[in-house]
Amino acid sequence: MLNVVDVTKSYPGADGPVAVLRGVSLTLMAGETLALTGESGSGKSTLLHLVGGLDTADGGRIVLEGTDLTPLGDGERARIRRTLVGVVFQQFNLIPSLNVAANISFQARLAGVSDRDWNAALADRLGLTPHLAKYPEQLSGGQQQRVAIGRTLAARPRLVLADEPTGNLDEKSGAAVLALMLDLVAETGAALLTVTHSQRLASRMDRRLLLEDGKAVAR
Repeated sequence: MLNVVDVTKSYPGADGPVAVLRGVSLTLMAGETLALTGESGSGKSTLLHLVGGLDTADGGRIVLEGTDLTPLGDGERARIRRTLVGVVFQQFNLIPSLNVAANISFQARLAGVSDRDWNAALADRLGLTPHLAKYPEQLSGGQQQRVAIGRTLAARPRLVLADEPTGNLDEKSGAAVLALMLDLVAETGAALLTVTHSQRLASRMDRRLLLEDGKAVAR
């Protein structure tokens, strides 16, 4: 599903380039879940953005289902994000002018794969059926994160990327949202790569990788 080989990434600094990733490698199989852990600034979100085609690596290769993302232009990376990859953000990133039903179907419509029955099933599993006509500002944080998960999975991505998916939720809401996300990812057969500071969340994944000094260390 995913093969990351010796990926490097630096950003400009006051005294020259600052290396964030120094040759990171990892693999992820279809249906597998993997947690990326590490201290703030260790490059976890940077790596997630590179895998999702939201940014480009300085060196190395990122191969997603046989396609090397490294040489692709913005348009081709955007196409892959629409068709193969789904992202769950910590900040939810819902569209405030759309109700819950429209937010859930948004990504799938962009990809041309919207399925009304699947959207309804997701809403039901996520406990959102009574809230489909509401707007994001009318929902709790946990409900908003459920909508974000529904939006991601509505397009049936092959790879789900989650950046601190429970970071803005209290422990009880976070545990419930995590359990639902893992159940639904397993049901769709997608692979899951998640960035987290939470050892509780990381312990629920099949494998864990620690990012340390710009390198990935198996845990």
